[in-house]
Amino acid sequence: MSAPFRLFEAVGIELEYAIVDRTSLAVRPIADRLLEAASGRITGETLRGALAWSNELALHLVELKTNGPAPGFAGLAAAFQAGVAEANELLEPMGARLMPTAMHPWMDPAAELVLWPHEYAEVYAVFDRIFGCREHGWANVQSMHLNLPFDGDAEFARLHAAIRVLLPILPALAASSPFVGGRATGLLDNRLEFYRSHTRRIPSLVADVIPEEVFDRAGYEERIFARLRADIAPHDPEGVMQPEWMNARGAIARFDRGAIEIRLLDVQECPSADLALAGAVVGVLRALVEGTLAGAGAPRGFPHAPLAAILRDATAHGDEARIADAGYLELLGWKGRVPCRAGDLWRDLSERTLAGRCEAGAEAVLEVIFREGCLARRILRCADGAEGEELRELYTELCRCLAEGRLLRAG
Repeated sequence: MSAPFRLFEAVGIELEYAIVDRTSLAVRPIADRLLEAASGRITGETLRGALAWSNELALHLVELKTNGPAPGFAGLAAAFQAGVAEANELLEPMGARLMPTAMHPWMDPAAELVLWPHEYAEVYAVFDRIFGCREHGWANVQSMHLNLPFDGDAEFARLHAAIRVLLPILPALAASSPFVGGRATGLLDNRLEFYRSHTRRIPSLVADVIPEEVFDRAGYEERIFARLRADIAPHDPEGVMQPEWMNARGAIARFDRGAIEIRLLDVQECPSADLALAGAVVGVLRALVEGTLAGAGAPRGFPHAPLAAILRDATAHGDEARIADAGYLELLGWKGRVPCRAGDLWRDLSERTLAGRCEAGAEAVLEVIFREGCLARRILRCADGAEGEELRELYTELCRCLAEGRLLRAG
C-alpha cells in the first residue's frame, strides 16, 4: 500500500488458498504452474486486473490480493470471486482446484511441504534452516491479511492503538480451522494456535501476538525492529533476513507502505464472507479511532494482560468465548450483561458501527455468522463427528462454496 493515504481512505486485502487435487483433496504443489498458466512464465507474482496473484513459501499455496490499494470495499467481493473462478479454470486441466479455510484438515506438513523453488528461494531456504518449515505453523496456514493506511505518526498511533485492542476478538468472528491431522482438536482457530509458536526459536518475532503499544515510527524502531534485528543476527550471518518482514505479530507496521497489516483473520469459505468480515472489522476500528463507540476510555493505554487472555479464549472457543473483563467491554461500549458471549459482542458492535455502511450482501453474510456461528463452528456441526478421510465430502462441499461464492450453512 503506497502513501499518502489517510486513515480509512484505502484498503488492501490478501486471501490465501490451498491448491488441492480435484478428487482426493490432497495438497498439490503446483502454484508455479498456475502462475505460469496465468502469465505465460514462471513468476512469483502476476497482475490480473483489479487483483494480483502470488506465492510465498509453500508451493501448494496461492494468494489473491488487491492490485495495490483499493478506495473501499465496493466491487472487491466480485473481483475476488472472479479471480477464484479464473484460477479454478486454469487448475482444472491439471486436475486441481482451490480449497478455502485456514488449514487443510489432514495435510501432513512433514511429508507434503514443497518450498517455492524459484525467485526468493534463497530467502525461503533460510526460513527453513532457521525454523524448520515442515510443520503446520509454516506449511499449513491460510489467512486473510487486512491492510489499512495511515499518514504520519499521529495517524499511526491512533490506528495501531485501535487495532491492538480489537485483535483479541477477531477469532470469534473469523475462526475457520477446527481440524488438524484429520481430527477436531477442541480449538476453533488452530491456525492461530500454531501461528503463536511457529517462530519459537526466535520468540520475539511473534512475541505474544498482541503487539506492544507503540506510538510512532521511532518508537517502533527502538522497541520492536531493533530487538528483532539483534535476535535474528546470530541465526542469519549473511544478513538475508530483514526485520520489517520477519515481524510476525498479529498486526505489523509496514512503514514502507504507510500501512498496518492485520494477520489474525482466518480465510473464509468464499470471498463475500471474507469481505463482509473485513468490512465489520474496519467499521469497528473507525469507531474506535473516532471515539464514537460510547466507551468510557480510549484504546491507547489499555493493558496487555487482559488482551492476551481474551485472545487465548477466542482462539479456543471462537464466537462462544466468554469475555468477563469489564474494562474491555466498557471500552467497546457494551451495555449488556458481564460476562458476555463474543458472538453477541460482535453483533452489537456491527449494529452500532455498520448502519448504512455495509456493502451489498454483507449484512446478510454477517447475519448468517451471528445466527449459525463462525465458520469453524458451522464446519464442526456439518462434520457431525466425522474424522480423517470422512471429512473429504465436507471439504469438497467447502471447495464448491468457494467456487460458487456461497456460505456453508449448518442447518
